[in-house]
Amino acid sequence: MKTIYIFLILIIFAWPLYYLYQLQLGAVSFLLLAIFFTVISVKELKKYKRERGIQDLDTTKRRK
Repeated sequence: MKTIYIFLILIIFAWPLYYLYQLQLGAVSFLLLAIFFTVISVKELKKYKRERGIQDLDTTKRRK
């Protein structure tokens, strides 16, 4: 996920999350942020594994 999109999403959701925090519902905003960052990290991990898998296949072909 591009960094600019991550910042835009965080900026857009900053006000509603702060509003929840003011209403003593800070746990909800923390949960939503945790889910957001988990989704981002899973996407990045899948991308990394896919790229790593391609590199691993190339190195095994060269060894044979």
